[in-house]
Amino acid sequence: MPSISKTNKRTHYQSGLRAERFAAIILCLKGYKILEKRYKTPVGEIDIIAVRNKTLIFVEVKHRPSYEKGILSISETSKKRIIRAAEYFLMKEKTSNGAHMDSFRFDAIIISPPFYIKHLVNAWTS
Repeated sequence: MPSISKTNKRTHYQSGLRAERFAAIILCLKGYKILEKRYKTPVGEIDIIAVRNKTLIFVEVKHRPSYEKGILSISETSKKRIIRAAEYFLMKEKTSNGAHMDSFRFDAIIISPPFYIKHLVNAWTS
């Protein structure tokens, strides 16, 4: 198995951060309000948490060489991790300020070169 250098890891990490920032801009332009970015919990991380029309949206952002690779990179394991992190967020928010949303969903944004962006609304269910 080939090893990945520290420089390569850093480059991939920075590329992911740029993709997440770009995805947040896209969501804002579509009328979403960003509540959290890179929300960390003991059970996992959510790239973006947004709200639109009283719907809470948990967004996974993937930057990959192709759309197909982006879709395939959202495994069942990662979906379960994001669902657990979303449950953590919902419990914490409910107890901290009584926040209430009508519903929630899981979206994905796939970004691939040169300028392909696909927002998958309700990409999976919990």
